[in-house]
Amino acid sequence: MPNHAHVVAEMLPGHRLGDVVRSWKTFSARAANTILGQSGRFWHEDYFDRYVRDDAHLERAIAYTERNPIDAGLIAAVEDWRWSSARFR
Repeated sequence: MPNHAHVVAEMLPGHRLGDVVRSWKTFSARAANTILGQSGRFWHEDYFDRYVRDDAHLERAIAYTERNPIDAGLIAAVEDWRWSSARFR
C-alpha cells in the first residue's frame, strides 16, 4: 500500500476519471518528491479502475478499500487509517 492508493470515487458529469487520476498523481508526485528530495517520475503511467455495477458491489468496494491498510499491516482497525472514510462512521 505505501506505493499505491485505493479510492472509491463517484464521477461528476463533465469530469473524466483519467483527468481526475492524472491530477491526483501530479499533485501527489510533486509533494512526495519534494519530501523525499527527489525529482522525476513517481507513479506508473497507467492506473487500474473498476466500474461499480450496483449497491452491493459498491459496498464490497468500500469495505475492500477501507480494509486494505489492515491487510497491508499498516493499522489494526479501519478507523485508524487517517485518510479513510471509515474514520467518520
